[in-house]
Amino acid sequence: MTENDKPRRVIIIGSGPAGYTAAIYAARAELEPLVIAGSGADPEIGIPGGQLMLTTDVENYPGFPEGISGPDMMELFRKQAARFGSEIIYADVTSVDFSGRPFRVETAKEQYLADGVIVATGATAKWLGLESETRLQNRGVSACATCDGALYREREIAVVGGGDTALEEALFLTRFATKVTVIHRRDELRASKIMQERALKHDKIEFLWNSEVVEVLGENEVEALRTKNRVTGEEREIATGALFVAIGHKPNTSVFAGTLATDDEGYLKVGDGTRASIEGVFACGDVADKVYRQAVTAAGTGCAAAIDCERWLAEQEADLSAVASEATAAMTEARS
Repeated sequence: MTENDKPRRVIIIGSGPAGYTAAIYAARAELEPLVIAGSGADPEIGIPGGQLMLTTDVENYPGFPEGISGPDMMELFRKQAARFGSEIIYADVTSVDFSGRPFRVETAKEQYLADGVIVATGATAKWLGLESETRLQNRGVSACATCDGALYREREIAVVGGGDTALEEALFLTRFATKVTVIHRRDELRASKIMQERALKHDKIEFLWNSEVVEVLGENEVEALRTKNRVTGEEREIATGALFVAIGHKPNTSVFAGTLATDDEGYLKVGDGTRASIEGVFACGDVADKVYRQAVTAAGTGCAAAIDCERWLAEQEADLSAVASEATAAMTEARS
């Protein structure tokens, strides 16, 4: 029997604020967690450290009054998890088997067994797919107004999208921007009526209809956008100091398809705290949260998932102990 043939108390799939916080709490509860943090080879299924690895400055996480870069923060999280005994490997989970216990979790090279599993694979922002957009990420291109909006005070800002998220981002950005331009590929919004009313009547928000961004302009930071009218084909340049892409997020749940219950958008369903649809599996962070999507809320649910898992494992041990005691008593009675 190899080390990997022996079931771990808990495996944490994913890293970032949720996964690493779960690891810290699980390790302090002496569960000796294994964290399968991801490899980074395929950004579409998440990267080690999560979305904060793509964030230059984090200024809204408590305890960092001067701010901190996303990668530096995740390195501190990782070190703290390792300090308490978490084992961390950098690989992508390729398949899971939750049909019976111990659970099976496979990577390209190894198979691991676990009594309990915590899923913290996060979500991935949807992007426009432009080379210039990728080049200028964290230099004016962002997918989170709450995270980065304050960095662009007294500038004109553009938002791409037409749903509730896009309008929420636009309204939030009016606190900092001199003007917010919402760029939408159609001539009507998908957002709820109340969000439309708020945005349409806001004196700082303008709309560019039937349009799409075809290039983000600037050498070292965003300076302007080139847009194209989808009806007339006309192209124009818009001066802007930042571009916020708000066309949605994709939860990283493909490996759990057909195994764990999800909602219509693919987010893992949880109930009774952080419990997923299979007993013994727990979910935390953005893989189950489509509302807040903040580092601090992800860390909070990571803590909750570790506590829920530890308590569940304790309950299982108590049940097994009771069954063993009953069996011993029955055998003793039969012999007497």
